[in-house]
Amino acid sequence: MASNSNIHFEISERKLLLRVFDVLAMLFGLYIVSNIFDFDYFKFTEQRWLWSVVLIVYFILFSTILELYNLQKSSRYDTTFQGIVLTVSITVLCYLLTPFFTPELPENRLQILYFFLAMSVAIFLWRCAYIFFISSPRFFKNILLIGSTEEITIMSDAIKNNTNYYKIVGYIDLSLNLTVKSNELTDIKEITDLNLKEVVQEKAVSEIIIGSNEREELSKPLFDGLIALLETGLPIKEYMQVYEELTFRVPVQYVGKDFYKYFPFSRSNQNKLYLFFHRFFDIIFSILGLLASLFFLPFVLIGNLIGNRGPLFYTQERVGKNGVPFKIYKLRSMVVNAEQNGAVWATKNDNRITKFGSFLRKSRLDEVPQFINVLKGEMSMIGPRPERPAFVKQLSEDLTFYEIRHVVKPGVTGWAQVKTDYGASVEDSLRKLQYDLYYIKHRSFFLDLNIVVKTLSTVLFYRGR
Repeated sequence: MASNSNIHFEISERKLLLRVFDVLAMLFGLYIVSNIFDFDYFKFTEQRWLWSVVLIVYFILFSTILELYNLQKSSRYDTTFQGIVLTVSITVLCYLLTPFFTPELPENRLQILYFFLAMSVAIFLWRCAYIFFISSPRFFKNILLIGSTEEITIMSDAIKNNTNYYKIVGYIDLSLNLTVKSNELTDIKEITDLNLKEVVQEKAVSEIIIGSNEREELSKPLFDGLIALLETGLPIKEYMQVYEELTFRVPVQYVGKDFYKYFPFSRSNQNKLYLFFHRFFDIIFSILGLLASLFFLPFVLIGNLIGNRGPLFYTQERVGKNGVPFKIYKLRSMVVNAEQNGAVWATKNDNRITKFGSFLRKSRLDEVPQFINVLKGEMSMIGPRPERPAFVKQLSEDLTFYEIRHVVKPGVTGWAQVKTDYGASVEDSLRKLQYDLYYIKHRSFFLDLNIVVKTLSTVLFYRGR
């Protein structure tokens, strides 16, 4: 019988662990170097504590933007090394160029190399330990699934496709007379007197996920067993909740008539203080964005003249909050008369997109004129992307709850834009709808900040659509 002790870390715990020990490793590396080598650029003193604060802020900011806390990438040595080198390089550069709050530039340039190597080596050694120990199977979370065949398939696919630190040790298929199976489907055992406690102990289960939300589908022995396990403190979750935690999407295609259970939309949608500051930052960022765009305008004009050969700006009707249409402003990225035969979804490698237009899209510069829509109050900086009336009509017929996107203002960027790629079909639109509803459901200052950071990452890595 396997031991029932199973040490594991939740997603939030893993990210917090990485952030805390990254900072500790960085400071420890600098402390060691300052005591072993002739290095006095960065000294730990009571009077200079602000130096450390500025360094930590820079590192956390750039490591988040450059995806150093992406758990999939953090489990591999190559991507971890690349991320650390890039993050530390930018952190050191910005730190050296920051006046007043950081030490004066050293006369000996070798100290800059010590500074860079101390941080990089210390963080990389800690990350190697993380990959070897924490990312190893010994810290995987063992989970048991309960539900119908369809629900188990959906949940297991979501787990396998979105995480590499969950292990499905078995499942109970309610549609197959409570048969307990291993996830490899090689050890099928019929249970007539189901003892859930023994199953949990034998397979060292850390969490149970129930696919069915209908109480009558659970047999009395199974129901009583779940209650007994709940009393011991074993986490028992409903699979829609877990699906959202793993994918950051609302599985809207599996929501039925009891939709109101799954759409307790964020209180921020009615919070006057949140809405005030949301609008305040919309105005501030839009003004700053338009001012910054003046620097790029000459290059865009030349690029458009050579690469697009036509009007630079164009307008298009989109559907806004409460279904009210408005005119959106964009920089043209397609050939003239690209839709003379009717509205067509843009696709990856779309031959209607010019070479210069591809640059505008990947750099997100084509969205800059939408700051005007934000100032007019038709859009927000963050929200679901506005869609065209023809597509909204079609998608509303094909996708249940699609029009819920119009509960909030559309955005220049959004959760769907930073989490997924093109929306060139009904299937792609379903995926984007799941992300949009997740944003509306969990809307908050922290989620908005997360989207801003991920948008910066998208621009820096040239991953626009």
